[in-house]
Amino acid sequence: MRSYISPLPYSEATATRTLATAVMLLGGLPLTVAAQQPDDGTSSWGLGVAVITSQKAYTGIDRDNKLLPILSYENRYIRLSGPELAVKLPGYQFSESNNVSFSIIGKYDFTDYKQSDAPILNDMADRDGGFRAGFKAEWQNSIADISAEYVTEVSGDSEGSEVNLTVEKTWHFAQHYMFTPRIAVSWQDKKHIDYYYGVRSNEVTAGRAFYQGEAGMNIETGARVGYMFKQRHIIFLDVSLTSLATEIKDSPLVDRSTENRVFLGYSYSF
Repeated sequence: MRSYISPLPYSEATATRTLATAVMLLGGLPLTVAAQQPDDGTSSWGLGVAVITSQKAYTGIDRDNKLLPILSYENRYIRLSGPELAVKLPGYQFSESNNVSFSIIGKYDFTDYKQSDAPILNDMADRDGGFRAGFKAEWQNSIADISAEYVTEVSGDSEGSEVNLTVEKTWHFAQHYMFTPRIAVSWQDKKHIDYYYGVRSNEVTAGRAFYQGEAGMNIETGARVGYMFKQRHIIFLDVSLTSLATEIKDSPLVDRSTENRVFLGYSYSF
């Protein structure tokens, strides 16, 4: 067993992480663990663009469609993945197919809404996204890639915390294709759910009752497919469906039990 802090030269593993980076950048999903490489001092860049379409659970809210850039960078010390910056800590390589890594992370959470987004939110105070910081552990083994993280909001808005656990597995086909199904659970504390789904006493109307959120757990299922060509180009599609916690579904602001996202994008790795 040996300790390491490693870079990622381009490989199938880097392609796998590029896909996960794009998805995390656009949708806030945990990153896939990629196979660790020897410490040779290299670094990697990724640039691209993606279209994201998502449906939130708020009553009457329209589907959100965006065109967004993809940016990633990684060396032996840090990993920049869109809105997330990870400072790598020493990890352990038990074998070529069994690695554990740790990092301190900071990221911006784009969860927010404005009262103009839907009629149910009229005359409510806007809810802002926020900067989150925490700790992440990632374990790659021959069965699945597993990541766990704890993050808390530190910019003074919701002040809420989350614990996220993701299990996924990537298969490579015919040297060019990748397929990665996943399941993820996200425990959100009372402050987080109350901030985004609660109704304060001064926001109560005849059609919007007072509501104080409690802690709850969301469950996401999803999959992504990727096509890699000329070694550094990747086209990917990612779809996900999130089953919302009862504590969110009970909110008078919500009329859906699920949320969904679809990504279609392209990325080039340097």
